[in-house]
Amino acid sequence: MKEITSRQILYFVALALLMGLAACAPSTNTNQAPVETVELPPTEGSLDWIDIYFSEPEAANADSYRGGPDAELAAAIDTAQQSVDVAIHDLNLWSIRDALLDAERRGVRVRIVVESSNMDRGELQELADEIGLVEDFGEGRMHNKFVVIDGQEVWTGSMNFTTTGAYRNRNHLLRIESEALAIVYLAEFEEMYSDQEFGAQSPAGPGFLTTVLGHSLEVYFSPDDGTLERLVELVNGAQDELLFMTFSFTADELAEAILEAEARGVMVRGVFEGSQVASNTGGEWGYLDSQNLNIRQDGQRGEMHHKVLIIDGQIVVAGSYNFSRSAEERNDENTLVIASHAVAELFVAEFEEIWELAE
Repeated sequence: MKEITSRQILYFVALALLMGLAACAPSTNTNQAPVETVELPPTEGSLDWIDIYFSEPEAANADSYRGGPDAELAAAIDTAQQSVDVAIHDLNLWSIRDALLDAERRGVRVRIVVESSNMDRGELQELADEIGLVEDFGEGRMHNKFVVIDGQEVWTGSMNFTTTGAYRNRNHLLRIESEALAIVYLAEFEEMYSDQEFGAQSPAGPGFLTTVLGHSLEVYFSPDDGTLERLVELVNGAQDELLFMTFSFTADELAEAILEAEARGVMVRGVFEGSQVASNTGGEWGYLDSQNLNIRQDGQRGEMHHKVLIIDGQIVVAGSYNFSRSAEERNDENTLVIASHAVAELFVAEFEEIWELAE
């Protein structure tokens, strides 16, 4: 008999929880939903279910390393009563280090999974000495950036917990309070922390579909859940406008889908991180540029570290997943597909600011 994994156990728990919370309208579905079935929020302007933070390299406080998105996350960790579970690629922010150490000292259970290649960080060594860490020594990278607090709220996005990530690069950090969503992320966390399963060792799954206060969310973990296939489906469903911001872009299938979208009349614009254009092996910039796609390279200091698609002003793809073969096949990543006009509006504003400064 095939052994049941921690992720499967927690997924069934999530199912039971979601059924019990039917009065609040959450639901879950293990099948990847086609674009046409994604329900948009009943209140287009509602943002009461999510907090969205963008790093601002040009802000006055950027050089002081204070007051960025990390301050909000540290404050949330300071309120933890029971548990803080962290899956992070890299960390050297004192704000997050101190919040995690304080949580551990006041009796909160703190667990951390980290990419082993970044363990030369003094801050990670301090956490390892006092709390202990689980390291990913696999061929791929543990590239996640998420935190689950008290099994009730999820923080995730493109931002590494570093001074560069929070203050030098363009990034996003999302906070969503949802027990159902937290259970899904905890299942992935247990897979890494308890089962020691990383990268290609992870059991395959179809992704997860749930709702938070009527807002549809899809969650995909790589390399388990076929993230690239879903992104291509979403691009294929675009009707009016497609915007993208990409740090690394080497996924041929996605590039072709974007060109096909433009060919059928979708207005497409994209911003690439310039340093990756220069260094990516098999990067898509040259190909897309040769096809006269409306694309630019980021023109700001630091790096444009987003991994974002915005479709028809109503669907946002965000998270740690670069549009690359490594993200799809080797790395541990997490991706959110959010159906919300209000969320899309904020990401469009971020895109337009970056677009205006791009070259």
